[in-house]
This record gives sequence, structure tokens and C-alpha cells, in this order.
Amino acid sequence: MFQDFQVVRDRPVSIQVKEYVKRLIIKGAYQVDQKLPATREMSDLLKVSRNTVIAAYEGLEDDGFTYTIPGKGSYVAALVRHSNVNNEGTDSSTAWQIDWKARMNEYAVSAVELDLMKQGIRAQKGTISFTSIAPDEQLFDLGDVRRAFMDRMAIEGQVLLNYGYAKGYKPLIDYLMHYMENKGVDLTGKDMLITNGFTEGFDIVLSALRPSGRKGRAICENPTHHTAIKNLKLHGFEITGIPMERDGIDVGQLESVLKQEATSFDLAYLTPSYHNPTGIVMSPAKRSAVMKLMRKYQIPVIEDGFNEELRYSGAHVAPLIATAGQGNGVIYIGSHSKVLFPGLRVGWVLGDHALIHHLESMKRARTIHTSTFDQAILYQYLLNGNFDKYVKKARMEYKRKYELTKAYCEVYLPEAQLSGDGGLHLFLTFQTKVNTHQLLEACTVQGVIFTPGDKFFIEEGEGTNTLRLGFSRVSDEDIKLGIQIIGEQLRSLL
Repeated sequence: MFQDFQVVRDRPVSIQVKEYVKRLIIKGAYQVDQKLPATREMSDLLKVSRNTVIAAYEGLEDDGFTYTIPGKGSYVAALVRHSNVNNEGTDSSTAWQIDWKARMNEYAVSAVELDLMKQGIRAQKGTISFTSIAPDEQLFDLGDVRRAFMDRMAIEGQVLLNYGYAKGYKPLIDYLMHYMENKGVDLTGKDMLITNGFTEGFDIVLSALRPSGRKGRAICENPTHHTAIKNLKLHGFEITGIPMERDGIDVGQLESVLKQEATSFDLAYLTPSYHNPTGIVMSPAKRSAVMKLMRKYQIPVIEDGFNEELRYSGAHVAPLIATAGQGNGVIYIGSHSKVLFPGLRVGWVLGDHALIHHLESMKRARTIHTSTFDQAILYQYLLNGNFDKYVKKARMEYKRKYELTKAYCEVYLPEAQLSGDGGLHLFLTFQTKVNTHQLLEACTVQGVIFTPGDKFFIEEGEGTNTLRLGFSRVSDEDIKLGIQIIGEQLRSLL
């Protein structure tokens, strides 16, 4: 009976013994009121110490699976079981079954259809993958993170392990408000909500702005962030995409669309810096022109901060919310996920005080609050002065990889038009006869994968000649080899 017991490392053995015996009881290997082997006998059977078995038996009694008769030993307690609705036992042939797939509503079905992770190609071991635009974990400064953790726990550890506030951890809010002020944002009449990264912030904002009684309508760049497309569609918004030019959104096309149907748009979603997927930074002149149009037609703007810190050349460009001055027409959603640590799910929404007032209540109703633990560690890490040091190091490394990737693309993929002024990826556009899904299939056989660009376009069939190359987590050698293979397969297809 006990031959299948195996001790695993890095877990208390007494807990492993307790759970093993518990499973035997549940499966019926031991009956009610049957005596368990004596602790000395069990220690011999399982090849563990007697003290380990004693601790395990105590745990079983605490959990209600056994009872002790002094001087006699441990016995199996009667388990409370629920019979099925017909009191006919628990035979699997009479088990209660529901067709959950048939019960899924339109939102749930659409979520699966729009889920890139479920539809994408799984990278086999050894595959060169350009699909990720997450930070390179080799750059994470674990010593500084550990120090921030210890510092904050020493100050208020017990508080951090309790419930927090829906609006967020006050010290972090104060820090981030100052951080945004340093970007040129006028904080007059503005407030902040801490969220579980960008995605939750975007979802809550869309929930608040979604019109009642009709479909919503949104303007965004085309192509744009797939997560944004997904959430806009899940919330029932019809999306009008405005083409991109080398320095950002096509302002002439935007103005033409607004002149014709301005009153029907509920919001605009824009990523002005290191746009995903193109990597383009909107020029100062276009930022000014876009803001004038949005103010003229009274269309709220959701600004995605994205990779704002990963600037490799040129001067800092102020975010759209900074150009709004004391105006309240821009909602800024920020996160350090692509710069710092995505594992700490912390983002923020900066906007008008009245808007944040409502978003706070929505946040409380949904998730109560973002992990105070994560917020506090991030706050202490920032407070300790680590952010600027880390960003400087990360910027240097990602700039090097960016230039390396760009250079290899120019050598091995001269047919491609490249875009990307910074960030963690490059966007490639080929002649229209190239289908990047076919190219991906050919490259996958050779051990290289990337993200086809049509995922980022509004309408089906657009962008089938484009792809995104994420280089942040790819080694120098694999960047060269991977791009070389893509080039070979492209010429083979052509």
C-alpha cells in the first residue's frame, strides 16, 4: 500500500505524510473507526522519522480526518459526505452533468475567440521566439527588490498582509502623482486609482464609458495593441481605425472622419510613445494637432503610457495628458510592467477627480483592491532610488539589442520596411503579396516563431503582410540566426 509514497524536496515531509494518509482515507483504503499503523510502524513503512509521523498524525486530527484514543492510537473519523440528489450513491453514471460550453454567453465565447494565447503557436524547447515583448528577467536587480521587501515589511509588515484600500496604497499614489507631475502633467482637479496592471485599468475605464442602450464607438490607431482591440470588442465597441504614418497617426484622415461623424464617437484610444506594434513615437506637432481635434469634437482620450521610459535617442516627449494642461479630457493609464517587473501587477489610472471617484467604487465592487503587498514593495523599491538606476541599465541593454535587431533585419530582410523608434520590438511590413502566416508556418519548421501583424489590425484581412519582432528576451546569437532563417524562408516563399 505504501510503495507509491515519494518524498519531494523543498516541502516539509510531515505535510507530505499527512496529505498522503489523507488521500488513502478519502479513497477508502482505511475505513471509519479503523486504526492507523502505530507511529513507529508507519515511520518504517514510509522511510521517514517517527517525529515526522507524529506531526502528520496530529495534523490529520486537526483536520478532522482522525481521532485519538489515549493509550491506543489514531483511528479514522467518520467523514461527512453528501449523497446525490436521488440518494442513489455516487456512481459516475448518475453524476450530475451540465453542458457548460452551451451555457457560455456571448462575452465568454468572444473572450476565447480573441485570446491570442490560446490561438498562438506554442514554442517547443530550443525554438527562437520573437513573440514576447516582456522585459528580460536577467536584468532584474534581485538584491534591490529583496532589500525593498525587507525594508517595507520591517516598517508595516502586518498592515500589508491585511485588507487594503480600493483606491490604492496612499504612499504609492503620492509617489506616482509626483512622477507624473515630473512628466509635465498639471495635476489640478486630477486623481489616481491603482489597478492590477494596464489591462484592469483599461477594462474598468471602458466599463464606465460604455454607453447604455446602444453600441459604443471608439477611434484608435490602426494597427494597435491587440489587448485593446480585444477589450473594446468585448465591451461592445465598434472600432474605427485611423492609419499610421512614420510620425504617428494620420491627422488628416482623423480630421476627415471626425468631421463626418464626430458626435457618434464615445472615446479615442491612443498610444503616442513606442506604439504597439509599430514602435512609432508620435511627433510633438501631431500630438498638438490630435489634442486640438479631440478638444474641438469633445472626445475623451484614453492614453496608453506603454513603453514611455524606453527612449533610446532624442529628447523626452511629453505625454498627451501633459499637453492638456488643466483640461480633463485625457485619461492616462500607466504601468511599469514593460520596464520593471510584470510579476508585480501594478498599474494606475490618472484622470479627472469625478471619474476616479466612480472608478474607485467599480474597483471595490470587482476586486476590492490591488495587492497591497505588491504596491508596497514597488513603492519602497522606487523610494530607495532604484528606478532611475535600473532604467538606465535596461535602456542601455535594450538599445543595444534594438540596434542589433535592426541591423540584422537590414542585412537579412532588406525587403522589409522597418518601424520602431524604441521599446522592445520592431515592426516589419513586406510587399502585399507576402503572407506572414505562411511565412510563420515555414519558419516554425525551422525553429523560429514571431507574431503575425494582422492580429493588431482592426479589420480582418488587414496587415497580412506584416509581423512584429520582439527582441527583449532573445540572445544576440539567436537574434542573428532567427532573422537569418526568416529571411531564407521569405525568399523561399517568394
